Amino acid sequence: MLINKMYAWRGYAGSHRVDDNPNRITLSASDKGAVIGTVTLGIDSAIGILADEVFRDQIDQFRQRGAKVCEISKLAFDPTVRSKMALGSLFHILYIYAHHLYQCTDAFIEINPRHRRYYEHMLGFKTLTDVRCNPRVDAPAYLLWLSLEHMGNEIERLGGTSDHPGNERSLYPYFFSKREEIGIANRLFNIG
Repeated sequence: MLINKMYAWRGYAGSHRVDDNPNRITLSASDKGAVIGTVTLGIDSAIGILADEVFRDQIDQFRQRGAKVCEISKLAFDPTVRSKMALGSLFHILYIYAHHLYQCTDAFIEINPRHRRYYEHMLGFKTLTDVRCNPRVDAPAYLLWLSLEHMGNEIERLGGTSDHPGNERSLYPYFFSKREEIGIANRLFNIG
């Protein structure tokens, strides 16, 4: 419901559901029982990832170099909630699944032009393409890429420092500390 509400508000076409797919994990953040944010991690498989529909030429270059790719999709956050901590936590759990549980090396995200700078500045994504039309949402999109090694380095350097972020303007101080990350990863491994 949150995904459809936020996507419709932005003018994106289509009905956006969270499908039952073994190669996708949807995470949500909640506050007092209400869902305030959601994001989906897609793990590459024989059927590929959603971004292949528009950007396969770019993503295949990473596959050919031996990368294990994943994608971030269906990000929706309640606009009345302004919590960098909730958003940072959600992205960190996404990273733990991608890196620790699925050994992914490179992450992609299809982004509307108006959101591109946010992902570049706040998380370190790099723009790989010119704008292309994304038929799933009938809107323009860039393909952005992030090395999960870079993300891990930023988490190690800045994670858990939100009480004293200094001049840091990224989202990484709002991630968990490296010690907390290892504890969370171990608990997820034990769950299976």
